[in-house]
This record gives sequence, C-alpha cells and structure tokens, in this order.
Amino acid sequence: MNKLIERIDIAVKKRPADVVVKGGRIINVFSHEIIEADIAICGNVIAAVGKGYDGKKVMDAKGKFVSPGLIDAHIHMESSMLRPRVLGRSLLACGTTTIIADPHEIANVAGMDGIQFMMDETDSGLLDAFFMAPSCVPASHLDTSGARLGAEQLRPLTKNSRILGLAEVMNYPGVVAASTEVLAKIELFADRIIDGHAPGLSGEALQAYVSAGIRSDHECTTRDEALEKLRAGMTVMIREGTAARNLAELMPLATYENASRFCLVSDDLHPQELLKEGHMNRILRRAVSAGMDPVLALRLATFNPASFFRLYDRGAIGPGYRADIVVFGDLEQFQVCGVLKDGKIIIEDGHFVGPPEQEVAGYPSTLKVMKVPELTAQDFIIPCKGKNRARVIELIEGQILTRAVIVEIEGRAGNFDSDLEKDILKVAVVERYSGSGRTGLGLVRGFGIKKGAIASSVAHDSHNIVAVGVDSKEIAAAINGIIDMDGGLIVTQGGQPVEKLPLPICGLMSDAPIEQVASVLDRLSRAAQSLGCSLEDPFMALSFLALPVIPEIRITDLGLIDVNRFEAVPIFV
Repeated sequence: MNKLIERIDIAVKKRPADVVVKGGRIINVFSHEIIEADIAICGNVIAAVGKGYDGKKVMDAKGKFVSPGLIDAHIHMESSMLRPRVLGRSLLACGTTTIIADPHEIANVAGMDGIQFMMDETDSGLLDAFFMAPSCVPASHLDTSGARLGAEQLRPLTKNSRILGLAEVMNYPGVVAASTEVLAKIELFADRIIDGHAPGLSGEALQAYVSAGIRSDHECTTRDEALEKLRAGMTVMIREGTAARNLAELMPLATYENASRFCLVSDDLHPQELLKEGHMNRILRRAVSAGMDPVLALRLATFNPASFFRLYDRGAIGPGYRADIVVFGDLEQFQVCGVLKDGKIIIEDGHFVGPPEQEVAGYPSTLKVMKVPELTAQDFIIPCKGKNRARVIELIEGQILTRAVIVEIEGRAGNFDSDLEKDILKVAVVERYSGSGRTGLGLVRGFGIKKGAIASSVAHDSHNIVAVGVDSKEIAAAINGIIDMDGGLIVTQGGQPVEKLPLPICGLMSDAPIEQVASVLDRLSRAAQSLGCSLEDPFMALSFLALPVIPEIRITDLGLIDVNRFEAVPIFV
C-alpha cells in the first residue's frame, strides 16, 4: 500500500501503527507545552500524536518525558578519537539522532580521502550524520597541512545531499580582506548554509564578515560578543565542549523572544566525558541546572538546529515529522530511557536493542600519514645567552583562547629549556607530511609540568606533532614515540614512555572501543599529572596550542604566531 495512504489510515485509526510510544509527556516545541499523548508511527514517520492509538509494537512511556531526537549542530567527530561508526552508537545512547559534522580535522591530514572515509563510516542507517564542506584546508597560511582544498576541489561536494553547506570559515581576516581564494569557496556554497568562526570579531569587520553570507558563530565567549553577533543576524551556537565551555556565560541571552536564534553544540568532546556524562543530554543537564527552562533548552537542541540547517523533516514531535524520538526519565538529569531512530526502537529501558555492532573493518592506507625523520635533542634547541624578554603562550583555564605575555627568561650554557619556578616550558611543533622535519619552537605557561614531556599528533587544525616538555631530550623522546606509533598521544619521563595511546587512523582516531580509549586517556591524564601537570585535560590543551586562528598567540611548524596580527613573530622581543 502507498505509504502516504497507510500513514493517513493510522492517523484516523483505521489500522494500527507500526510502533506506538504510549502515554508519555511529550515536549511540544511548537507551542512550548508538555502534553500527555501517544505517538503513532508509520515506517520512519510520525503519523499522529493524540490519545488512544494502538500499534504492532508498543513502548510504554507513561510518566516519562518524550522529546524529539537531539541534534548537535556543530561537532568534530575526530576530536572524540573514536572511529565514526564507534562514536555513532555512543551518541545514540545519549539520545542524539542527528549530527552536523565538520570533517576539517581529517581533511587537513588526508584531504578528500579523509572526508570520504568519514561519510562511508557514517552510512550505516543508525545515526544520521550530515557534513559541512571544510572551508579551511589548510586553516591558514601560517602552518603546514597534509592537503589543500580550494574551491575546485570542493565543487564535487556540492552535489552530495549529505553536504549541507560550507563549514566554519576560520580565515576571517581573509574574508574581511576580500581574499579571492576564500570568497571563491563562499560563492560556491552561496545557496546553502555557511557556518562562521570569528572569535572576538567586532564592529565594521564583523559587518563585512556577515555580509559575505556567513550565518552562524560558535566561538562567542562573552555576552557582549554574542549579542553583537545576534544583532548582526547570526545564529549563536552556544558551545559546551570538553575544551571550551561557554554555556554559563551565554545562556542568559537566550529568551523566549529570541530563542530561535540559538543552538546548543558540543564542538569537541572527549570519550571520557561522553561515557561519564553524555553528549547533548549532558549539555541540556548543565543548561537546566543553570536556570534555563527545560522545554526551551530542548528546543535549542532539536527544532532550532533542524530549522537552521533546513532539515525540515526532523526536530519536532508532530504528524509528518521523522520518527526520531528520545525518552527521558526526567527533565533535570536527562537520563535516556529509550531512543527511536527512523521509527525503529534502538534503546528501550536504557538497554541497546538495535542491530548488533558490525565487525570493525580496516581503513585505507592513505589514512596512515606520518613522514618524519627521527629527531634528536639538537633539533629543539632555543639559543639563549643571559637574560632576555620572550613571548610566552599563556593558557586560559576553561578556554581554548590563549594570552600573549612577555616574560624575562635566562639561558643556561647558551640554551633555554625551561624555568620550572615560573612554569615556563618549551613547546615544539614538527611538520609530519613531507619528511622535512621542519620544527617550530616556542614557550608556554600553564601546564605545570616539572619533569618529562607530553606529545600528540592531534594538533588542531593541521595536526602536526606537538610536544611540551622540560628539556630538549624529553621532547625529542616524546616526539619519536609519536612517530613510532604512526600517531597518537604519549607521556614520557627520563626519555621512556610512561603511557601512550596509538591513533593509527590519520594520527587522529583509534580502532578500539570507546571504553578502551577512555580508559587509556584516563591513564594518560594521570601520567601527565605524575609529571606535575595541573590541567584537568592536558592533551586537549596541548591539541589547541597549534591552532593559528584562535587568539592571541599560537605555535605551528612555521614558528610562533601572533593571531591578532596573523603573522609569525620571533620568540624574543
């Protein structure tokens, strides 16, 4: 029978529904109400919402709260360090049924091969993963990536229905300066959604940026910044990730009058936090505990992102909408009791009842990217005689922003390694794509390390190898350990590995289950703390040191980068 006729017959109770979610307290994002009713489902679509529906299968939701499936409007899947098919099942368990992913992490390592891998991995029919075409590969001219994607390379993506638009345009100076290369990409996606990334941009420069057709920003860290962008017509994506947490500051801006202009997003999320606290349900928990009305918070994680990305078939519980549904035990903790995806019961009574996990397949050899010669301590020498004034990268707790500070340092034997009393350590970034061994050196404050070193091949966005340590020998040992693993994370002491996590897929992702990856990451954090590190998540902080599009100061393989001036600067003033 024609599915539309069947749907209508179910709605008027001529035939039983395929599935009925019975007696739940339904979140209505249209009327901002909670209504007790049944949800009658035909195939993958909701046929009706009302009383007295029967079905071939019944999920009892009496006393529970029934919401549209959660939608993450901006996520980098690679930052979970899980291969996408593993991550997808974990997100479903948290009530997330749709994500909009920016694959620029893997694209900076492996180009179009990397993007295709992400799309193939998420083509399972469980979680819906849509993508934005990465706009900044490389992120800027101030570092070296493994690929370069211009407008012509991106053009084939415009024909793919899972590509919704152009991902965060990080080269905001390029937009404001009317760079031909940047504008060509914007014009290519002019009829679609264009995401923004413009931390701190204000005044005439912001007006120019938005006038190019850029419609969102997830980098707001202050209420004044978010309000200015809201007034300019941007959708403000309130980020609450592992590294950057802006919810408490920005949430008071979202009112009933302007709520349609806000979304909740994760951006980056580590597996330990995903396992312990959840995904979008974790963000909802924090929003409600901070005082946001739960129905309003749910709208920011369902209907708003669906509307912004023109996914008009989802984001609400109503007749004709996709049957992506999550059942919560309450609207405070947002514990997931049940999940339906496309009308199929995936989680019931908190247990996974969906299709069994597929055997993990291999991955293309093009995703194994590590071309670095073996390095020695001599490669990390910073010449320094006597006392000198030096630029230092200072970490800001709870943010991915950094401060540029000037500190007096003193060399020993013509070299500067560290000043443990001032918590000033050496930081190095090594190019890993061409075998050049090119190394950028700088100084950082805020890690608290007293011995050894830590290193990672996860270094946004070009993902060269980044390391922080107390001296050149320790840094060389840590970086050589990363090379030996073909990518990963490592803690060393006395030149020997203390703990490590191989990330063989592009140096970004593991083949292992989430529980195993999370366990090793916990051990890595404890190992870093045994070196004296004071940070809650030292590897997340390490990974953002090399991102030359986030103010104020960064380090890449080309050296120390003043982000405000968008140029390389010397260590010594």
